[in-house]
Amino acid sequence: MVENDKIINLLKTLVEIESPSKKEDQIKEFVKNYLKNLGYEVFESENYIATKTTSDLIVATHLDTLPLDYKFFYDGIYAYGTGVCDAKASITAMLVAAENKLNYTLAFFCDEEEDGLGSKEFVKTWENGKFAIVMEPTNLEIASKHWGSFELIIKVEGKEAHGAFPEKGINAIEKTFELYKKLKKLNLKLNPLRINGGSEKYIIPDICEIKFEIFLKPKEKISDYLEKIKFVENFGKYEIDHVYEGYISGEVVKYLEEAIKLAKLPISYTEMKSWTDALNLKERFDVVVWGPGNLEFCHTKEEKVKIEEIKKAIEVLASLNFLFSSKNKPR
Repeated sequence: MVENDKIINLLKTLVEIESPSKKEDQIKEFVKNYLKNLGYEVFESENYIATKTTSDLIVATHLDTLPLDYKFFYDGIYAYGTGVCDAKASITAMLVAAENKLNYTLAFFCDEEEDGLGSKEFVKTWENGKFAIVMEPTNLEIASKHWGSFELIIKVEGKEAHGAFPEKGINAIEKTFELYKKLKKLNLKLNPLRINGGSEKYIIPDICEIKFEIFLKPKEKISDYLEKIKFVENFGKYEIDHVYEGYISGEVVKYLEEAIKLAKLPISYTEMKSWTDALNLKERFDVVVWGPGNLEFCHTKEEKVKIEEIKKAIEVLASLNFLFSSKNKPR
C-alpha cells in the first residue's frame, strides 16, 4: 500500500503548478519528465502527452484546471485547493501507479475545461487502443452513462425608451424572464449560465443576451429538442453551440468492474452529467468515466478529495495492469 505522505506531497506539487486552460506547459513538462524518469517513452504533441504502447487500453485525464483561486492544504483526511480533485487527484493516482511498469497507455490532455483540444487531437492522431477510461471525479463509481448537452444563446430584443417611461418601450430583460419561464415549463434539465442586459444609461434596455445549457440524457439526440425550443425565435436571434450527444459505455465497463473486484473494492454506478473528454473519445473508443473525488464540490472553494480515495484508485489502476498484462478477460 502506498504511503499517504507520498501521495500528499505529489498532489501538493501538482496543485501548486498553475495550469489554467491553454497555459499547461509547466505541468505538461513536469508530468512528461516524471514518466521519463520512470523509464517510459513519452509522446508529446501540442495538446496532449501519452506513454507509447500498443495496448488496447488507454487511461486518461486532463492537465488543466480553472485559474488557481484556492491554495492547497490538507486537514488529515481531505486535501483542498483549486484542481485538487478536478483532476489532479487523478493525475496523482496515474503517476504513482506508473511506478510499477504499466502496460497500457497513460494520456494527459490539455484544455478540457474550455474547448477540449487535447482529446480532440488525441482522437485524430493516436493510432492504438479500443477501450478508454477517462479519470474524472465520480466517487470511484462507474459512470457508464454519460449525458450530453448543448448551449442555447438568445439575444432577446426589446425597444428602447427613456427610463421614466417604461410603458413606451419593451424591456428586453423582462422579455428574458418570460422566455426563461417558458423554457422551464418544458421540463428540460436547464442551466442558465450567463445573462447580460441593460447599462448605466437611464433607458429601457432593448437587448438582453442569455446563455443556457440544456442537458441531453444518454442516447437522446439534439434533433429531439429543436422543435420544442423553436418558439425562442419569437424573442430574438438565437444560436445553438457546443452540441455533444451522450452515450452508454460498452465492454470497457466489464474490465473496470473486474479491476475493482481485484482491488477488493465495492462496485457501484453513477451517471456523468458534466462535459468530459469522454465525449470526444467516444468517436473512436469504447469509453467510461471513473475516478476519485466528488464532482459536486469541484470549481468551488470547497473543492476537496480524500487521500484514501486516491489510494484506492491506485489499487484499481494496478489491477487493470494485471488484466491487460495477463490477457485475462473479465467474467
